[in-house]
Amino acid sequence: MGEQKAAVRAVLAAARAEGRTALTASEGKLVADAYGIPTPAEGLAECADDAVSLADRIGFPVALKIASPDILHKTDAGGVRIGLGSAAEVRGAFTAIVQNAKAYDPAARITGVQVQQMVPEGQEVIVGSVTDPTFGKIVAFGLGGVLVEVLKDVTFRLAPASADDARSMLDGIRAAEVLRGVRGAPPADRAALTGLIVRTSQLAADFPEIAEVDLNPVFASADGVMAADVRVLLSDGIAPARRRYSREEILTAMRRLMEPRSVAVIGASNEPGKIGNSVMRNLIDGGFPGEIHPVNPKADDILGRKAYKTVGEVPGAVDVAVFAIPAPFVPAALEEAGRKGIPNAVLIPSGFAETGEHALQERIVALGEEYGIRLLGPNIYGYYSPWQDLCATFCTPYDVRGPVALTSQSGGIGMAILGFARTTRTGVSAIVGLGNKSDVDEDDLLTYFGEDDHTECIAMHLEDLKDGRAFVEAARETVRKKPIVVLKAGRTSAGAKAAGSHTGALAGDDAVYDDILRQAGVIRAPGLNDMLEYARALPVLPTPRGDNVVIITGAGGSGVLLSDALVDNGLRLMEIPKDLDAAFRRFIPPFGAAGNPVDITGGEPPSTYEATIRLGMEDPRIHALVLGYWHTIVTPPMVFAELTVRVVEEFRARGIEKPVVASLAGDTEVEEAAAYLFAHGVVAHPYTTEKPVAALGAKYRWARAAGLLT
Repeated sequence: MGEQKAAVRAVLAAARAEGRTALTASEGKLVADAYGIPTPAEGLAECADDAVSLADRIGFPVALKIASPDILHKTDAGGVRIGLGSAAEVRGAFTAIVQNAKAYDPAARITGVQVQQMVPEGQEVIVGSVTDPTFGKIVAFGLGGVLVEVLKDVTFRLAPASADDARSMLDGIRAAEVLRGVRGAPPADRAALTGLIVRTSQLAADFPEIAEVDLNPVFASADGVMAADVRVLLSDGIAPARRRYSREEILTAMRRLMEPRSVAVIGASNEPGKIGNSVMRNLIDGGFPGEIHPVNPKADDILGRKAYKTVGEVPGAVDVAVFAIPAPFVPAALEEAGRKGIPNAVLIPSGFAETGEHALQERIVALGEEYGIRLLGPNIYGYYSPWQDLCATFCTPYDVRGPVALTSQSGGIGMAILGFARTTRTGVSAIVGLGNKSDVDEDDLLTYFGEDDHTECIAMHLEDLKDGRAFVEAARETVRKKPIVVLKAGRTSAGAKAAGSHTGALAGDDAVYDDILRQAGVIRAPGLNDMLEYARALPVLPTPRGDNVVIITGAGGSGVLLSDALVDNGLRLMEIPKDLDAAFRRFIPPFGAAGNPVDITGGEPPSTYEATIRLGMEDPRIHALVLGYWHTIVTPPMVFAELTVRVVEEFRARGIEKPVVASLAGDTEVEEAAAYLFAHGVVAHPYTTEKPVAALGAKYRWARAAGLLT
């Protein structure tokens, strides 16, 4: 591959030396040939006679395309003619193309006309690569030609992509069935398409100076693939790499942040209503067992604790300095903390980049790097570490310990997280504000939470990622052990308007985030409540051992809605074997319905619910249960809840664990019953068929991503 890379490097260097940001068609073919990207036979004609001679050698029919470094969209310029079957047609097309190009852009440099072999018929697809500001090099695949503009049926992966990634892309577009052959058409050569995606992604990854690669259209047939057009765009410059920390460095810093022995509060205050007072009270009232050192140059004593004029005067080592002072005073205090050797700074104040003060934020980042201080924030509400009895925030305290770690960029979202946790009694291992993310961000916390014994599920609200690749690396490592739920705010395609190719125009922000997060194994939540509900449900649900889901319901209408919800969440209703169907029928009335859903009807006593649930738990062919309860006096809500819990716990004690979720329809009594079920390992919701099934779907998505379910 060394010689091929050298050839491409020479082509790129020549183009950049001329100040060009696009390769010519002939240069594009040289690059394609070097990476084994199939393209038609072609040649450059400088006059009509050359064009006819080339067409004779290549073989009719041929296509003609204008060759100009200044005309990227050849069709728009009238610079393309196809299906030319004779010398006369080639002569006429050559003259027309040159005239059209000169009329389109009189200043354009025209190097000639490309004479190209007509591509064999096949399904038109697009393969390309762009440089995403968050994730770097990504590869794209979708339907090509006119359809790519209309349907935008495209999927993305990080580059370089593996063969498995490429195969998942072929199946990841909505029109995947077209590639398998429809209405008698032969299927496209999947191996050839897979190889093309892999090679294109490798080309982009090998050369940072390549901004975009656009193969459109690519004709995919049963006999292989061929790229009819190759467009390569170059970047003006290569962005500087973000500073990276090793995994060991991240874990060392994050452990001291989340599990500190000593905390200093810079800007601590005796005055109620001050942020420094609220932070001090939360630390003290929360029962933090470590040392708490208030720092204030105007006080000797704060809330019964000795105060220090500067953080440098604090005796002994300090793990975390919480800053509760105005933004302009932060750099000097941060420098003092650096000289003290404090490894973590929690920057609560606003007034940095979010208000346009970019220079001030750059200054604290530089100080952090100079002194080896990791910065959390600025512009945050602080953070909670309940297993350490640590409440380092100016907001309301929360101390219910549990398995869920929650992070947010926004303070408002952070407080919504807090309120939800309080209302649902969700136990948390951490709640962390990230704010401007001047330094510490999601990949640092993912690395820590992935190793934290108290954390079983991680949920993150984010508006952007500073380093998408670092996030994906941390997520892939963590997802193998525990689920990650992400709420990505902002679904607009802000970057597409400036793109120079089809691939670039299709790579909108949200489309890329959606596919890359899925590639990383992350569960993307559609909304805030969904993220929070997934986060509290996933640690409760056992990991399923197969795809067979059975619905048992007391109401036919609920069964239909639950079935719809299953399909919407990528789950599969089990096809009930005859013997299992007969077993269910023994417990339900003649006017009920077995099959799937199993409709036991609404007037049945508790024994019918118990018998059918017991059968669902006992049969090893059933891997998950969805229960639809209908409130009746015959089987009151709490009776249903208690019998369900009793059966599930009995089987759990026997080593038989399956995910069980429940939808409860009825009067207000179902609320208490749902809470009781949730508290005992059955994810249950009143008044909705969607939420419990969505939680089950999230568990299945994680199990597949973690390789626990094939």
